[in-house]
Formats: sequence, structure tokens, C-alpha cells
Amino acid sequence: MKLFVGLGNPGAKYAGNRHNIGFMALDQIAGDHGFSPWRSKFQASLADGRLGTEKVALLKPETFMNNSGQSVGEAMRFFKLTPDDVVVFHDELDLAPGKCRVKAGGGHAGHNGLRSLHAHVGPEYMRVRLGIGHPGHKDRVSPYVLSDFAKADADWLDDLLRGIGDGAPALAAGDTGRFMNAVSLRTAPPRSSGSSAKSNTKGAPKPPAPAPRVTRSEPAAQTEDNRSPLQKLVDKFR
Repeated sequence: MKLFVGLGNPGAKYAGNRHNIGFMALDQIAGDHGFSPWRSKFQASLADGRLGTEKVALLKPETFMNNSGQSVGEAMRFFKLTPDDVVVFHDELDLAPGKCRVKAGGGHAGHNGLRSLHAHVGPEYMRVRLGIGHPGHKDRVSPYVLSDFAKADADWLDDLLRGIGDGAPALAAGDTGRFMNAVSLRTAPPRSSGSSAKSNTKGAPKPPAPAPRVTRSEPAAQTEDNRSPLQKLVDKFR
């Protein structure tokens, strides 16, 4: 069994925040793969289902971001899981908007949700880092992550979430390469060879002009007759 955890803050007030992209990822998976309705358990919203052959529980902690580890630890103890069974989806300031990376273990890099998880379950879980970009200065981080995504973000956000939904079965099976390929097919689809731009002929050298065509109607060039009158008379009667 796998436990997929999305990090965010509960309530309609925070639903569209950049900090809640982890919740959005789990909502996408639940909708795409026919998971059970969400119910309250483990101080969280919980949904059950299958991804491929793997049984998976989706968990959205309702303890607020800074105490996410309490809920995750409780669920892990109930299901008798280890950190290797846990995959956490969270916002990542150090990735450009729309980028996705998978990482096993490591530090929390100041992310309060990850900090809480480290404290309650240790650092050895897998993370799906979802890029939201950085506001440019550390003093602006808090209002930035607690603000809603801009309208200009709608397209890349939709592509990213759909890619996560597409690749979720591979992720549950432990195939992170196939998961990342599924995300990339949505966020950076390959270009069609038929759509390549036409070659630019501006400035190209002009082809040489064709040689002048000689027609049959042109008369043959006249040659000068240097014969003597006698020779002309002799040639006439030959």
C-alpha cells in the first residue's frame, strides 16, 4: 500500500493558494482514477482507491501546513507503513512554475510542511516537488505562497496537474521515470515534424538566368562567296 500526501492549508480561504498545490495534485488523482469520496480521518481528508495494481490512500492533512506531520504520522501508524511507502506532493519555490521533480529523502529547505514531516516521520519519504517560482526576496515568500495563483498561471497549472494524474499509476508502482515522462508529455509535448517552419529564403542567392534559347526560325549566318566568275559558271553546270 502507498500513502500519497498532499500539503496545503484547509478551508476555502486557502483553496487557490500556491501553497496548496499539493492538495490540488491529490484532487486531480482522485478525480482521474475514481477514488472514494473524501472523508475525515487522521486529522485529514482521506480517499481510497487503486492506481494500477497498487492500493493507495490519499491524505490531505487538515492540521494546517506547519503541523502536517501529526496527521501523516497517525495515518502511517494505522496502516503500518514506513517512510518508503509515503509520497508527498508539495510546492517548491526553487523550481520554475510548472516544473516537476521527484526526490527521495533530503532536507526540508525551510518548507514548514516538510519540517513537520521530518519531526514526526523522519526524512526518508519521497517528495514530488511542484515548482511555483520564487517572488525574488525572502521577505516576500510568505505573502507569495499564501496568495492565489494568477490567471496567467492557469494553463501551465492545468497541464502540470493533468500530467500528475496521468503518471500517478507509474508513481505508485515506483517507476519515477515513467511518471516524469507522463508529466512531460503534458507540460512539454514533443513538436510534430510536420509543423516545422518553412525554410527562410530571404537573402538567398538567385538562381542563374537560363541560357538564351535559339529557335529554328532564325536564319543561318551568311558566308561570303569568294569564287571567281568562271568558277561560279563551272559549278553551275556540274
